[in-house]
Order: sequence, then structure tokens, then C-alpha cells
Amino acid sequence: MINDSVLLESRTLRTSVLERTHVLDKVKALTLLPDGMHVTTAMVAAYYEVGIKAIRSLVLDHRGELNDSGYRVLSGAELSSFKELSYIQSRSSALAVFPRRAILNVGMLLRDSEVARQVRTYLLDTEAEVRTRPVDNFVHRPAGDELDERIDRRITDVLGKTVVPMLNVLIETSGEQRRELISLREDVQQIQMKLVEHDLQISRLQRGQDVRALTGVIGTIDAMNWKEFELHVAELLRRDGCTDVEVYGGHGGDRGVDITAKTADGRTVAVQCKNFAPFRHVLSGEMQKFLGSSKVLHQADVALYVATCAFTRESLAIAAQGGVTAVHRGLLEAWSAGVRLQVLR
Repeated sequence: MINDSVLLESRTLRTSVLERTHVLDKVKALTLLPDGMHVTTAMVAAYYEVGIKAIRSLVLDHRGELNDSGYRVLSGAELSSFKELSYIQSRSSALAVFPRRAILNVGMLLRDSEVARQVRTYLLDTEAEVRTRPVDNFVHRPAGDELDERIDRRITDVLGKTVVPMLNVLIETSGEQRRELISLREDVQQIQMKLVEHDLQISRLQRGQDVRALTGVIGTIDAMNWKEFELHVAELLRRDGCTDVEVYGGHGGDRGVDITAKTADGRTVAVQCKNFAPFRHVLSGEMQKFLGSSKVLHQADVALYVATCAFTRESLAIAAQGGVTAVHRGLLEAWSAGVRLQVLR
């Protein structure tokens, strides 16, 4: 068994387990920015329950390694675009952002954090499982397949980190070409999903695992109609311990909400479900309407606005002020994959 000190000291070992970002969600819920991909320095500090200075000091000492795992400092036009896409209100001329790989990298470097220690423990347990797993000699793959797999992963990475964000910016700033750009983005996202599915199929052949439980969260959500989406959210509530779950399904008597329930500790829950296209946004007027229905008519202790898209800056501000939890696209995918919403705990 590899001990904790070796993981802290060996960059080679840290790099070898850097893809296992799922351990972050096993330790505690990770809150992401509205883009569903990044966090700020303050959010990393909050996750690991340390001061911001500790994270900044760690970045200073290990800048090269963290850069390799995706850490970036945004400025200028790139920062302006990111703020617009992520609905960040800040006058800062620079912003440091961490993707999940970099967040995990921080956990493998932080010595004085109990949360980081738990992350390392999960990583070491996973590493031990992989090392002791029997080798499956049944499937023999040609050498070219390995190259194809690396190419698929690189294409997926480029699409997700470069092409889609660029299209988002163009869509927000374009006029008459808007419809064509939206159509192009949908095509790119379909390519991304197909590549992910292909990669998961290869993993199943390599490891002999049934990956059906792990694959297709994004595709499954997009394939749902509005009724199926409401039932899906209801099942997530039940999975997380809620009782008395009632789905109104567009019938009368709902008084402006789609689902009502009670948490395990007896708090009342009101939910609004919006099965929008991924490029849509929940507008401020829609959030205001739900705020009145959930808090005034239903007097709900927990108000959830669950959407398959992002929220505008104004709607997020209204949600924060009124006590509504905005479950954006990224958070919805994590919830669907097994991460429990913090507000339901």
C-alpha cells in the first residue's frame, strides 16, 4: 500500500492519479462556478477548509505542476469573456481558476487539511484496487486502438475547453449569424457526447467493467421530455432521502411549482423544473415568479430551481437574495451522477 507521505512528495505519483477527480465528490460536495467546470481560489480554500493564503502559498510553491493540471490566471479579454459566461461580478483585473484536475492536485499537496487527507486516502485506496485488479487477457486490442483512444480524448478536451466556449462568446455577441452558430454548437456537443461514449466503451473492454451506470448522464438528460425530466428530479429527491414527493405534471393545483416534498429532517421543499436546451438561460422574470410561488404561496423551507441550462446573472442574484438554490446544468449533472445537493443534507 502506498503511504500518504509518498503521495505528498512524489510528483510522478500525483500525476499518475490526476484523472481520478471523482474522489473529490466522495469526500464532500464540490461547488463549481456556473460554467460547471471551474472554481476560484476562495472556493478551493472553502472546499479544503483552509485559508486563502494557504492556497496562494501552495500555488506559489508548485506553480508549474498546477499549470500542467489546468490552473490558469485569466486577464484582459479572456477574463471578460469568462465573467460573462460564468456570471461572475468582479472588478478584479485578474482571476485564478482551477478545473477539477487542479483541485485534486491541490489536495495531493496540502499537508494541513483534514479534507485533503481524506482525498488522499480515497486516492490511495483506488490505487491499491487498480494495482491488485486481475489482468483480463480476454480482450486483445491492436496497438493502433490505443493511439485512436488518445486522439479521441485529445479531441474531446479541445472541444470542451476551446471550441464550445468560443462558440458561446460568439453567440452572445453575434446578430444575424446567431441561429447558425447555435446549430454549430449543438453539432459540436453531439460530437463530444459520441467521443465520450466511445471512450467509455473502450474502458469497458479494457477493464471488464459494466459502465452503463457511469455513461450517458449528459445524453440521458438531453433525451428527456419535460414530463420525464420532472420524474427524474423527483427520483433524485427520493434518492437523497426526501419523502412525500409529489409531481404535479402541469396539472392544476400546483400553485406555480412542479414538485413538492419533505427533506429527511422535515423541511418542506418546492421545486421548479425547466427542461431547456443547453444554450438557453433561465431569465430573471422566471426566477422572480418561482420565488413568489415557492416562498410566499408554498412557504417552502427549501426552494430548488432545477434547469438543464445556465442562469443569467440577474436570475442568480435574485435566487441568492431570495434563498432559492439554482441548480444549473453542471450541478444537475453532478447530482444525477450521485452527488447529493448540499441544501438537502
